[in-house]
Amino acid sequence: MSIAIGEVISVKGTNIVIELYEESNKETLFYDGVKFHGVSIQEFVLIRRGFKDVVARVQGEYLDERFKSEESNYYIRKVELVPIGYFQSDKFFEGIKHLPMIRDIAYLMSDDQVKKIFGKSDYNFIVGETLTEEIPVSLPWEKLFNTHLGVFGNTGSGKSNTLTNLYTTLFSNKLDKIIGKSHFVVIDFNGEYTNNQLIANREHKQVYQLDTRSDNGDKFPLTSEAFWDEELFGILFKATENTQKPFLKRIVSGRARFQTNSMSLESYVKKILKKALISTAHKKEFVDLIYEIAKLVKSVDLEQLANQMGWHGKDGKLYFPNKAAHKFLSGGESDPAYVTHCKDKIDSVSISQMTPFNELKLRINTQLLSDLVSGYVQFDHIQPLLKRVEASLTSLDRVFNVVTEQPQPKLLTILSLRKTNQEIKKVLPLLLAKFYYSSHKQQVINQNPTQQTFHMIIDEAHNVLSMQSTRESESWKDYRLELFEEIIKEGRKFGFFLTLSSQRPADISPTVMSQLHNFFIHRLVNDRDLKLLENTISSLDDLSRQMIPNLAKGCAVITGTSFDIPMVVQFNEVAEGSRPDSDDINIGELWS
Repeated sequence: MSIAIGEVISVKGTNIVIELYEESNKETLFYDGVKFHGVSIQEFVLIRRGFKDVVARVQGEYLDERFKSEESNYYIRKVELVPIGYFQSDKFFEGIKHLPMIRDIAYLMSDDQVKKIFGKSDYNFIVGETLTEEIPVSLPWEKLFNTHLGVFGNTGSGKSNTLTNLYTTLFSNKLDKIIGKSHFVVIDFNGEYTNNQLIANREHKQVYQLDTRSDNGDKFPLTSEAFWDEELFGILFKATENTQKPFLKRIVSGRARFQTNSMSLESYVKKILKKALISTAHKKEFVDLIYEIAKLVKSVDLEQLANQMGWHGKDGKLYFPNKAAHKFLSGGESDPAYVTHCKDKIDSVSISQMTPFNELKLRINTQLLSDLVSGYVQFDHIQPLLKRVEASLTSLDRVFNVVTEQPQPKLLTILSLRKTNQEIKKVLPLLLAKFYYSSHKQQVINQNPTQQTFHMIIDEAHNVLSMQSTRESESWKDYRLELFEEIIKEGRKFGFFLTLSSQRPADISPTVMSQLHNFFIHRLVNDRDLKLLENTISSLDDLSRQMIPNLAKGCAVITGTSFDIPMVVQFNEVAEGSRPDSDDINIGELWS
């Protein structure tokens, strides 16, 4: 039994009006030792309709004049409700299936009944409490973490605390169950999760502090197969479609063809050097390319040869201006100038172990030399690519370690981009998403059905998924967005899930936003952000949407496929020492 508070006096579509009894206008009521919350905005009311109980939420209230006399006015209180579901056999069902009729009696709901509405399944997963009812909220983790999540809110609204709360609670309760079955990767733009956040035990946590400003930072292990990818090179170095991408493709395919032979690179370099110097159609760019190759292979003899060589513009030949005899290279293996000045120096070239980044530069210069000899390309078409490669590889070499096999990952991997430049902040999430998604997808295909899940958490996701960026080419932007759109559309089938956190959801691709399953929405005040939520989230009711610009710090609207109805929840503050490194500066203490 419960407390009767009024009766239905109007039903217009899904808008219900009840007239309250005078004695029910109290904040808290007690019945048979059970506490009930009074009728106010956002509270739930139960309306009895035969053997079913219709559950409705209070949307508004007003006073209506009952009668007026010379001495005083008498008013009655009326509230407007919207149905959200119904109870049948003591079980809550979401959706409007039954509506009340005039004169049906309305009752208050107990805390136990309200908890059934919120669908609690595991009371160990408590992250906060409902704002109005102050009922502890235990999220349905089994329905939540197999979906794509979005955590949005303006800076200072408690967004990072919510993200930390979700995964700290998960690891605290399920750590032993998920080790070896799932892998979590956090792309941390601001270095907020590098200490004791999420998991304090470093046995299960790997932190990479990447740094492009010096050689002292950590390096992320990237497999050789993932690095030597023509499509990836084309995107990284902003290669043009008709000339530079085919050039990169020749480099990757040539390496793949002979990579089983350990001496193939050395033989290839010697062959192309010889081919260039015995050619009858010399080009002035040969000298600079040979000099670059000499520096990369660390050959003193070859570097000396390049320094001695020059370009004779009038005759269109390579020559040795400081030599007494055999000054001009005329072409052919028996050319006296080649035999005297070049042959031994080329034969002495020896290539020892080199980093993949230097190998890439060597292959690019050697391939360009080969193509120029054959007349495949013009130097002016490829030179811009050389400059971009030179600029990019310095940063890439500082954050990546190319390995033969990926080491066994720990449960949680944190990649801090706090000390990286803007180029790496753009490139690295794309590289990792492509690398992890491809490898996980292939693993799942080989062991169907799915035995493992992968969870990629991207903090400040607008840095990666923005459609507004003007600092990158359209081809780069299209590739980046297409990759993440494929992940968010198809990843669920392979157990690959994204969690996105952002201050500006309107900057994120609409396709990505529309495919998110569950939302944790903190205070947002920008009209574009609010309009996007209105168009994207069908489960967000008008009253919850109106609250978003005025939510208190740490308070969020939760809605999505894992929840029967939207909830307004005040999240618990993460304990000291485990909070993300995003707290506001205490300016009073600083200036005192």
